[in-house]
Amino acid sequence: MSRPNILYLHSHDTGRYIEPYGYPVPTPNLQALAEGGVVFRNCFCTNPTCSASRAALLTGMCPHSSGMLGLAHRGWPLYDYSKHIVHTLRDKANYHTALCGVQHVARDATVIGYDEIVMVGGPAAQVAPPAVDYLHSGPKQPFFLSVGFSDTHRVFSEPGPDEDPRWSRPPDPILDTPETRRDMAGFKASARELDVGMGRVLDALDEAGLADNTLVICTADHGIAFPYMKCNLTVGGCGVMLIVRGPGGFEGGLVNDALVSHVDLFPTLCDLLEIEPPPWLQGTSLMPLIRGEADEVNEQVYTEVTYHAAYEPMRSVRTKRFNYVRRYGERAAKVILPNCDDSTTKTLWLEHGWRERPVAPEQLYDLMFDPHEAHNLVDAPRYADALADLRGRLDRWMQQTDDPLLKGDVPALEGAKVNNPDGISPQEPVQDA
Repeated sequence: MSRPNILYLHSHDTGRYIEPYGYPVPTPNLQALAEGGVVFRNCFCTNPTCSASRAALLTGMCPHSSGMLGLAHRGWPLYDYSKHIVHTLRDKANYHTALCGVQHVARDATVIGYDEIVMVGGPAAQVAPPAVDYLHSGPKQPFFLSVGFSDTHRVFSEPGPDEDPRWSRPPDPILDTPETRRDMAGFKASARELDVGMGRVLDALDEAGLADNTLVICTADHGIAFPYMKCNLTVGGCGVMLIVRGPGGFEGGLVNDALVSHVDLFPTLCDLLEIEPPPWLQGTSLMPLIRGEADEVNEQVYTEVTYHAAYEPMRSVRTKRFNYVRRYGERAAKVILPNCDDSTTKTLWLEHGWRERPVAPEQLYDLMFDPHEAHNLVDAPRYADALADLRGRLDRWMQQTDDPLLKGDVPALEGAKVNNPDGISPQEPVQDA
């Protein structure tokens, strides 16, 4: 097999709230992609914040191993940009690498190591045209093209006729009210624009005669920007879409329910392309799932947060049955409001006392009976064995990966921009670390 081109399509703050995952958010182009590829129903990011999630996918390491403990535009870099996937693809498989749109793992995109930067940043209306031009230009093959869209990041687009708030049910953790329906209508409008942009890029693959030999990887960095979702280690924060279509068996409109993580994509590409995986990878290839050799490749996946707008250290281990979350630091039992994007839904929660609601420093959820992770069972005697098992798994992983939290609070990098965790909004004045 000749090595396929790789189109990495990724979005901001979309989670799984698109049509192929059964949500009432029309995304016809992504639905068509799903019907021609493989949909991973249980994919989780490694970190429900923007830069750390992307860094994990692109380095194959958890965020605290790669160095991305916060947001790139606020001062956090990778420890070593030579571990970004573009270097492995170029050095071991002669790929031409190109960036178009959002990247969010470096303040300056030129340090990453792409062969070509088509353009940086922007919503679909700005990103799709140059990406289409690149595909029509007869690019050197094989290529790795990263196309990133910002559309479903707040501030959402204004709802149009197809996003009537009356018929827009908010996501599961959120009470259905006029305010939250209006908020969800805005998300649906942004998702529509995202879908149009991704559709234009996918159409360009067909028009350029590249689709048959291009592996399309379509995902999001983390969950949607509502309370108890983005920046939380629950399913609403860490559950993400992952649709893969192309050579190697990623076809047929299949649905795969195995537990998988973003950190598994780098080793999957090494396996598919038959190149030696670099020694730092911490994930597992998904190819045994595609080849029918295994029903699962992970007994558990791990997620974390250290910094977002403010410091909020927490770690979790998730199995098919349970999610266990542990919070750290002197504010472990408090809501850290700057880590929730401003919105009408957030305002509604604040008006009803969200700031005063305690947060459990340790949480255990039985996903069979509580899929939305609302009922903490950490003190339930009948779950004592499961709790002990998951505590041990998390402790061992933190030790194996040399998690800096094992040594106590993690200081911000010198010059990094952080919010006061006792504040309310990420838009408030930041402090220099």
